[in-house]
Amino acid sequence: MGGGLDLTFQILAKTGNEAAASVLLTGLESPHRAIQEGALRGLLARRSHVGQRELIRRWDDLSDRWKSIVAETPGRISGAVRDAILSGDKQLCENGCDAVLHLREYDLLPALINAAEDGSNPHGDLVARTLLQLAEQLYDELAAPRDYSRRRDPQLVRQHALSHLEKSIQRFDQHKRREILETFLTLVGRDNATLKRILQNPHDKCYLPLVDMLKTSPRVGVMRLVLNFLDDPHAPTSAINVLSHRGDMAFLTHLLKKIGYEPSSAARLNLRRMDSIVWLQDDFQILDDFDDAQQHAVVQLAMATSMKRLQVFEVIRYLLMHGATGGRRAAVGALAQFKGFEANALVQQSLSDKDPQVQAGALMQLRDRGIPGALTKLIDAADSPHDAVRHAAQQSLKEFNFRRYLSAFDTLDEEVRYSTGYLVRKVDPEILQLLNEELTARSRTRRLRGLELLPYVNSIFDLEPVILQMLSDEDHFVRAEAAKVLSESQTPAGRDALRGALLDASVMVREAAEQSLQQLASGGHAPRRPNSDSRPYLPPTGGGFDVSSTQSEAPW
Repeated sequence: MGGGLDLTFQILAKTGNEAAASVLLTGLESPHRAIQEGALRGLLARRSHVGQRELIRRWDDLSDRWKSIVAETPGRISGAVRDAILSGDKQLCENGCDAVLHLREYDLLPALINAAEDGSNPHGDLVARTLLQLAEQLYDELAAPRDYSRRRDPQLVRQHALSHLEKSIQRFDQHKRREILETFLTLVGRDNATLKRILQNPHDKCYLPLVDMLKTSPRVGVMRLVLNFLDDPHAPTSAINVLSHRGDMAFLTHLLKKIGYEPSSAARLNLRRMDSIVWLQDDFQILDDFDDAQQHAVVQLAMATSMKRLQVFEVIRYLLMHGATGGRRAAVGALAQFKGFEANALVQQSLSDKDPQVQAGALMQLRDRGIPGALTKLIDAADSPHDAVRHAAQQSLKEFNFRRYLSAFDTLDEEVRYSTGYLVRKVDPEILQLLNEELTARSRTRRLRGLELLPYVNSIFDLEPVILQMLSDEDHFVRAEAAKVLSESQTPAGRDALRGALLDASVMVREAAEQSLQQLASGGHAPRRPNSDSRPYLPPTGGGFDVSSTQSEAPW
């Protein structure tokens, strides 16, 4: 707009002459956009009741651009909006309801409550729906980070609205407006005194409709309220019942997200109060609609409740057989708390699962269950290409470690030395490091013992560089033992080192080197493997290998 036109609108906006409103209303009809918007802004600046009413009367014909201009000055036409809502004219009431939502006129929540309560209001249903929609808008602001560009504090707005809603709830038996009840539940917090009083009193006139609303409302605010009771250490029994009986997918999505990887301690206490979950009764196909994280949460939920253990077991079984990867992983972990033939069968079945984590979870349970062939399966799993499976096997056989093998070595016969050493080599990831420490120890006894152990744990090739250095050891007994061990060497470096040892100053070393070279010349021999009939002994948890014990668990 030009300077003269701007000045004109400024004068019309500020003058005390009421005729200015008529001039500005005429400007709204101008074919020029600049004049239209100038007139609109002038009307808003004047706070003219005539202008406000005219804007609301035309509201359904206003462009989005004009509506956004009105929204720039919150509260400027709230009086006209209130009058329109209370009007008996249908179109005017519709315009007022649309305006209150577009402008987010939360200060008009009390007016909407009163209009919705009025049984003689012909537009009561429309007003009640608008009330609920406006409450949802307020809830969205409450749930989002505070927008400080808006002067009003949504928390204060909510407190003001709740004071009116609480009074209206007390009159529920008169107006029976479920929309008012749902509005209350959308905005209220779990600690609200009125809410708790109703939930704790089944004889209250609001009790049944309120509980029904908690079970059925699709409003995010209502679902949030129900879920918040999970963290309430003094949650009313009726709220816990709602949690266990509500089974719509929208609610379950929020519930499982709240449960997450594992429920909080407060939630776990409240879940323990549930002896049933309606959607986890007989038909588990609903679980197919959940993703990995949700199925994991289902397992956490079921295990935390007081449902019959057989029912929980059926949930675990279904997820192990039909679940997504996350569901099967959680299910196999939970399976550890179930005993018996069917649980054992599921564990064995899970050993063939396509997911290594599920296989690992099943492996960790084999020995505790006394499943026949458990040790054989664990030994085979120690060679798995999957890290998770190998780690599970090693953890399950962790008593077969090098330190215990070393301490019990002298008490074992030849066959058991090989069979147990073969197992220790597969299970103990630190074996090469610990053997190297023995071979390089200052003590001659430890170095000799280390050399003696090498064939039994099939580690000559891995530690050959260390053995070659030991051919130069200051002690001729150590050099001779190193030459004997190299009889199983299959490398040119080993043969060359033995030939060099033929010139050693010690006769014992020269003889050992010559014997080893003869063995190698005759074809040598592959590293020895344990006899198929030879079984390692299970070491007790508190000490070394118990060579006298007999084990009931196969293949001991």
